[in-house]
This record gives sequence, structure tokens and C-alpha cells, in this order.
Amino acid sequence: MRTLTFIFTLLACSLTACSSDSEAPKEPGQDPTPAAEVINLAENLDLHISTDKALYKPGESIRFSAEGTVPSGARIRYLHGSTQVADEPLSSPTWTWTAPQDDYTGYLAEVYTASGNTETIHGTVGVDVSSDWSRFPRYGFVASYDGSKTHAKITEEMVFLNRCHINGIQFYDWHNKHHWPLGGTRTQLLERYTDIANREVLTSVVKDYISVQHGYGMKTMFYNLCYGMLDDAAKDGVDDKWCLYANTSRKKDMISLPTGWKSDIYLADPSNKDWQQYLADRNDDVYANLDFDGFHIDQLGSRGTVYDYYGSQTDLPTGFASFINAMKARHPEKRLAMNAVSGYGAEKIGQTKQTDFMYTEMWGSESNYSHIRDVIQTNSQSSGGKNSIIAAYMNYGKSSSRGMFNTPGVLLTDAVIFALGGAHLELGDGHMLCHEYFPNSNLQMSEELQKAIVTYYDFLVAYQNLLRDGGTETTATVSTSKSGVSITSWPPKLQTVTTYSKKVGTRQVVHLLNFLQANSLSWRDEDGSMPAPQVLKDLPLRVKATGVQRVWAATPDRLGGAPQPLSFSKDGDSILITLPSLKYWTMIVIE
Repeated sequence: MRTLTFIFTLLACSLTACSSDSEAPKEPGQDPTPAAEVINLAENLDLHISTDKALYKPGESIRFSAEGTVPSGARIRYLHGSTQVADEPLSSPTWTWTAPQDDYTGYLAEVYTASGNTETIHGTVGVDVSSDWSRFPRYGFVASYDGSKTHAKITEEMVFLNRCHINGIQFYDWHNKHHWPLGGTRTQLLERYTDIANREVLTSVVKDYISVQHGYGMKTMFYNLCYGMLDDAAKDGVDDKWCLYANTSRKKDMISLPTGWKSDIYLADPSNKDWQQYLADRNDDVYANLDFDGFHIDQLGSRGTVYDYYGSQTDLPTGFASFINAMKARHPEKRLAMNAVSGYGAEKIGQTKQTDFMYTEMWGSESNYSHIRDVIQTNSQSSGGKNSIIAAYMNYGKSSSRGMFNTPGVLLTDAVIFALGGAHLELGDGHMLCHEYFPNSNLQMSEELQKAIVTYYDFLVAYQNLLRDGGTETTATVSTSKSGVSITSWPPKLQTVTTYSKKVGTRQVVHLLNFLQANSLSWRDEDGSMPAPQVLKDLPLRVKATGVQRVWAATPDRLGGAPQPLSFSKDGDSILITLPSLKYWTMIVIE
């Protein structure tokens, strides 16, 4: 069976413009094959492949399983980018592969059959070989812990999140009180208690979630504000001198919550050392009883001008950094993340270098697709290159009533976030996020969206080294002769195909994002009206590039994300290619 590398070489040198440069390299033991015999890729995604973990250490055994009938003559190959790492015959619906020794590397596993000059892709799955999740974080959530969460239900939820390679979980509103998160005391746990909304929480369910997630290699992060307390905080040992005040008359800063909830939330000064020690002690109680891997720290964004007990203005972003450092000093072995609401405090948070990744909750003030790029760039610069998780709530205007997510809006937003190098907090315990109150499950994913989301996350994992592993932002020069198609560089423009480009090592990576039919430049798709794009097929492109050895493309919208070799010809300082397909997003890699 030809290797994919050999196929690329044949394609790249099949045209006369390329043939004069040098003789085509030969695969050992083979003669060059005429271009007419180059293998084409076809799609018949009848196998649903999964892995037993969300990520693997180098050298670890990876167990695969496939739902569906493995066709006669099937083979399994493992690709890093366009390079084939291994290729073996496949006859069983379960098999294993030993992860290569290269750390922090993404792969795509493909099951395929060959007939004549056509290879048919039957199923794909991404594989993340990383010794630590923080390099390429993919964040999910859980938000309900009542008696309906049986072990079978928990397992069902985590099977889907594992299939999407979610490697970290935020436990939203699992806690008893913001200032006293554990249900009970260190020496006497409560079997059941209520959260801030007076919803039932079973300690056994929290423990079961943690255990099941650890079985998939996921990290578990308990959620809490850095400065929250309830109205009974004083009887639990909280001093008013630690509080945050809205004015110099000692009016406590607070947020009002709905009638029937346990309490409003009052705020502490996150830089107050006594408060830091108090909450760190309460976290000690949590860690002593629940096997959480770390603390997901939340905040509420800008509070305007606020004061400490003595009337001095408080610099909250500096206080956030002080709080993070205090939590890390208390438990150096535990993981930390902190929300920068609308970017508030992001620079100070990043500068601590103590969080595993950067996390930004985006709102209407940063609702354009172009804002996503700005957030990711700012986060990377302030943190020394750490990757970003974007909490972005889709179809928010529909979240107050039952309905379905709008698939085109979700996929176009994911395409932009992923192409720009981020990941999207959106998948949780049986539902996708449409609201900042994570238990809100009013909007559901259609079967079409669930299927597409799996492939998008496979793509994010398989090509993580091109998407999220550094690189230098560039401006690609791309044009087309196709009537009615305009190609523009970032930022996105309506009625165009927008390019976003990076130089990653020796590769030029050009992302094409389809806004031709888009009705808005807001990633929120507030009312769920974003239309599906028309698929562009056989799109002729001119791309400015020199010294080109080979070109390939991949898209989560076709072939299960499999790389497709592209023939090219040279024309001055550019190459001419034909892109097989563009729906939402296609990535072109020029080597």
C-alpha cells in the first residue's frame, strides 16, 4: 500500500510546472507512478470509532472500538498531519495501538479500504498524546448532582464527552456555600445538601462524577468565586473587615439573586490575606474529602469603583493575581484556572503564570468574530503562550424557552474559535451551553449537530500542533477566479470567504472560513438565524507561496477530517490549486 507521503510527492510533481525542478523522489522499491494512478479519497463514514481515554501519555496503550461492520480488506492508518506514522490491516472492531514517544502530539486514525485508484474513508478519530492536559485543554462541565444522576447516567454523559476528547471538567455549582463549599465539615460530610439555587446535591454523585472522569484521564476542577460569601458568612467565621464595599460608607458590594434561592452573594476583597487564608482552609476541607484536581476560580467582571473596609480603593485585577498566587502556594500540586469575564483582569491573571490555561467568558461587548482573535492573542501574550478556553454561549436569545440549537451558528463559531487556536467551553452533562447558568438545558443539540461536533473535536485534536502549538500570524494572499466568490483576509466580512493564516515551523497554514451566506458577524447567533452555507466544490485558488514541496487540505466538514493531497502548479511567486470542498471551514497546509 502506498504511503500518504508518497502520494503527496506524486501529486506535487505531476504537473509540468513542477517536473523541471527535480526528479520525483522514489519510495524504496517502487518506481514513480503516473499522476493518473494517484489515489482519490471517497467518503463512507459508516464506522463510529472511539478511544478509551481523552488523552494518552507517550508509550501508553490506546484502545479503539468501532461501532458498525468493519469491511473486508479494511486497514487502519495513523497520521500526524499529512505524514503516515503506521498502517496495518484491520479485521476486528476493537484494537490497540501504542502511542508514539513524541509528547504533545495530535494524530488522526483512519479506517479505510482501497479499490483501484480510490481509497474510501470509513471512519476517523483523533488521538491526543500529551503527558499533561494543560498544553491542549478541552474543557467541559457538569452542573447537576441530584438523585437522577445514577452511575449509568453519569457514564452515558461522560462517554460522549470522552468521545469529544474533553480532558478537563468544570464542576459548576456543586458547592454548599460560596464561603463554605464543602457539604458538611472535614470530619463529617453531609450525604445531601443544597446549592445556591436550593437544588439538591448528593455528595455520592459528586464523588461518582470524579471517579468516572478520572477513568477517562480527565482532570476535575471545582468551581467557586474568588470572593463570594452568603448572608450567614459571619456565623461561619467570616469577618466584615474582609469584605468589598460599594462606597466609603461601608455598603457591601453584592449581587442579587432570585427569590427562593439560598442567599444573595456578598463579595470579599480577593487581595485580603485573612480572606485568602480562610478560603484556602475551606478548600483544604474539600481536597481532604473529594478527589478534585484543582480549583476553577470565577469572578464577576468589573465592579466599578470599590473599596476595602478602611475606605481605600481596591484594584481588583491585582487582587485576582494575589488570590491566585495564594491558592497555588497553599496547594502547589493542584491545578488552577480563572475566568476573565469580558477580558477583565486577563493580563494580571496571565502574568501570574500559575493557571493551567487562560479562560475568558465572552459577552455582547465582544460579540464579533474578530473579538475572538483579540481575546486569544491577548491571553497568549500575557501568559507566555498558554492556550485559551472561550466560554461563549450560543443562541443566547433563545435560552429562555425550549428549542434546538441552530447548527450553522454553532459550527461557524466553533470553526472560527478552533481555527484561531482556541477551544470552546460548550459541552457538558447531557446538554450544550446556551446560558451563563450552566444548569439551563432549554436548548438541545440535534442529531446532525451532535454528529458534526464529534468530528470538529476530532479535528481540533488531530491537528492540534498546527492549530494550538505556537506559530506566527501572517497574512495570506489568496484569490479565486470563481465567479461570485470574494476572498478577503482577516477580519471576517459578510459575503466573502475569509482567510486566517499562520506560519507553523516550515508550514504555511491557511484557514478558509465561509461567510458567503452569513447574515451576521456576531458569533453569538443570538436568535439562531444563521443560515447554512452553500458548499463550494472544486474551488480554484491562487496562493502566494514559494519553495513549495507539497500541499494538502483538511476539513471537519468532509471525509471525517482526513487530509486530502492537492496537486499544484507554480506561477511566479504563487501556486495554483483546486480546493475540493469548502463548507464552514477548510484548512490548507503548504509545506
